[in-house]
Amino acid sequence: MNLHDWIDELCDVLDIDTEVDEGLVLDLAKVVADNVVRKAAPISTYLLGYAAGLQEADPVGVEKLAARAQALAEGWDRPSTAPDPVDIDDEVPDDSTVDHTDDAFDD
Repeated sequence: MNLHDWIDELCDVLDIDTEVDEGLVLDLAKVVADNVVRKAAPISTYLLGYAAGLQEADPVGVEKLAARAQALAEGWDRPSTAPDPVDIDDEVPDDSTVDHTDDAFDD
């Protein structure tokens, strides 16, 4: 079974009648995985399909939506290898010699 057969069978199971440009979807997934983070690829392609459905997009409309998503991914300035800006490398003081036996803590 090849990819096109899988898509046809899946469309039957999901009870949808649509044509899928698998090259376009796979290209978007690759760009997103390479420029954002791997886990964003399937979510991005799902959202592309969702947007296309909401807008009742024809094939040209789907291509335009995919191009916009791909441009966002290509310009993404926070690749998966970049540190999270929320993570702060503050030095934690060493208080291992301090006796905390009688310290009270809020639950």
